[in-house]
Amino acid sequence: MQTALISNILINFAIGSYADSTAMPPDRAKIIGISRHRLSTDGDGVTTLVAFHGCPLRCRYCLNPQSLGDSDRFKEYTPQSLYDEVRIDELYFIATNGGVTFGGGEPALRPDFIQRFRELCGPSWGLTLETSLNVPQENIEALLPVVDSWIIDIKDMDADIYRQYTGKDNSRVLSNLRLIAEAGRQKDGKFPLPPQPAYITATAGGVGYLLSQTIIPTPPAR
Repeated sequence: MQTALISNILINFAIGSYADSTAMPPDRAKIIGISRHRLSTDGDGVTTLVAFHGCPLRCRYCLNPQSLGDSDRFKEYTPQSLYDEVRIDELYFIATNGGVTFGGGEPALRPDFIQRFRELCGPSWGLTLETSLNVPQENIEALLPVVDSWIIDIKDMDADIYRQYTGKDNSRVLSNLRLIAEAGRQKDGKFPLPPQPAYITATAGGVGYLLSQTIIPTPPAR
């Protein structure tokens, strides 16, 4: 009870001082942190985690409440300045099939920024997105061609539980899951779940059912 109370106080404090960094120009973004030399934790190989400021959700036990706080205390980047900073590890990325993982906050709020970053780094770096998918569908449509893999924080498939936990509706999550499946990209998604058997069974089952209803069959090889 005390832990939950402290968590809610921190999140409410962050929300109270929230400055909407997503209102920035598309070629600018506030970054709350950059973590180098991560091995097989945020994608394949050696990765650098880049965490964006800003998130549409207000999760009761947010792991990064600073992503909701005053954005003025974080460094502003352009795609070029971010690329210049992280390219120091390019040899590691290429040698291990690694690359950059965008997290947050919610990186899918910044599709233009990530598209431009892909143009700069080229196809040899892997790009992974850690996302809740609770963003407009056009954001995911823009990201599908440039993101290699997806780490999807599904929260819960039950609409009421999802709303109680995040303060938001999950209809966008479901429609974006269908979009990924219809693009034939479900194999590129990972769905990390907490080690609670009942939760895993219900949530993984719901995700699997939704994806199975929207899979486009692969044409036979000729």
